[in-house]
Amino acid sequence: MTVNGVTLETDNHTSGVHTNALDALRSHGLTACKEGCGEGECGACAIMVARPDGNDADRTRWVPVNACLIPAAALDGQEIVTAEGLGTPSDLHPVQREMAERGGSQCGYCTPGFVCSMAAEYYRPETEKPFDLHALSGNLCRCTGYRPIKDAAMALGTGADADTDARAARLREPAPGPAPTDVHAGDARFRRPASLSEALEILSDDPSIAVVAGSTDHGVGVNLKGERPADVIAVDRLPELRGITVTDTYLDIGAAQTLTEIERALGKKVPLLGQLLPQFASRLIRNSATIGGNLGTGSPIGDTPPALLALEASLVLTSVGGEREVALCDYFTGYRRSVRQPDELITRIRIPLPLSPLTAFHKIAKRRFDDISSVAVGFAVDVQDGLVTKARIGLGGVAATPVRALETEAALEGAPWTEETILAAAEILRGEGTPMSDHRASSAYRSAMLGTSLERFWAEQQRQQEVRA
Repeated sequence: MTVNGVTLETDNHTSGVHTNALDALRSHGLTACKEGCGEGECGACAIMVARPDGNDADRTRWVPVNACLIPAAALDGQEIVTAEGLGTPSDLHPVQREMAERGGSQCGYCTPGFVCSMAAEYYRPETEKPFDLHALSGNLCRCTGYRPIKDAAMALGTGADADTDARAARLREPAPGPAPTDVHAGDARFRRPASLSEALEILSDDPSIAVVAGSTDHGVGVNLKGERPADVIAVDRLPELRGITVTDTYLDIGAAQTLTEIERALGKKVPLLGQLLPQFASRLIRNSATIGGNLGTGSPIGDTPPALLALEASLVLTSVGGEREVALCDYFTGYRRSVRQPDELITRIRIPLPLSPLTAFHKIAKRRFDDISSVAVGFAVDVQDGLVTKARIGLGGVAATPVRALETEAALEGAPWTEETILAAAEILRGEGTPMSDHRASSAYRSAMLGTSLERFWAEQQRQQEVRA
């Protein structure tokens, strides 16, 4: 990998297949990035990686990611910038200078991570847009209270001068492509196949292989749970799993598309996703996490399934024997279990068009952002001449799998779109699923929130109608 303009070689026998990028960088003396949590919550380990700009593949976008989660082998052939590479004590980068002058650094432990996240936003191609403070949502500071950090961010202006700033000039050139990788260390192996067909052949030969994409789940398992899969393949950069296609009848999202890329491309075109994605973890996580990975974990509290259930999405599953399309409502079979066979990959997520005009995503959690759902609800409703002609409601956190609220949907369809209908349907919705009590919420609270969510959805739609009128 190229780090701060210098090519670094990593000894597989000392680093290991499961060594993350953070430890690999620190082993080379690049100790600015720190480990605070080991699970992508604090941002102290943030670095910048050169990725293709989604709007123009011939240009680069600097993307901040959590180095503690990504395997070092996954960055083979890639271009990285750490806080050390942005400036020097005698020639501070604008971000570093603003942080110093405005008191944005106190103990300093989190500062390099903040600097990398802030610098990536500073180099955003959309220079006409103001600095987005949500770019720092994955970075925590326990000293400053954030105000001086916010002041530093807002003082940066609208972008860098490519004629005088090498990092800005780098945006004009293509980012490095994925490098086919095959790393052995002891009994472990990490592979990045060059094509989907190669990946499927590997899975066909050994379906027990661990498949990783953004590594936001895999990295936590390695760091905190001691997981050490013997064989890993990375599919996040496979061209066949990338991209977004829109036809007259459906919208296809590549399973390896990151959540940030989807948010940027579809946030306004698919309003339900536009509401969901800003509430999914943090920007640092969304920069790596893929939509296929979130579905592939089979978690009952994943944020994307309730919204995609409401959108009547289906998954395209592919193996060496061909591909098949499975409705998402038929995909999950039990806790973290699905109909996907061990030799299959999720390759695309398909959303039928046209979209329902009335949609919303409600996430009930202890924090508004960067938290795990206690309950998540996706709504998609069609109303014609005052009657509900179609209702789709996806639920998360109230059963062993994400589920559709089928009884509530049936109660709504054909009924008048009135407060009386909503109140009656909300009572039915409170009885959907089989919620349990845990450290996040009691079963009674989860049931109550289901009904409240439908009532809130109705109120939101009424307010929007009044505004339009």
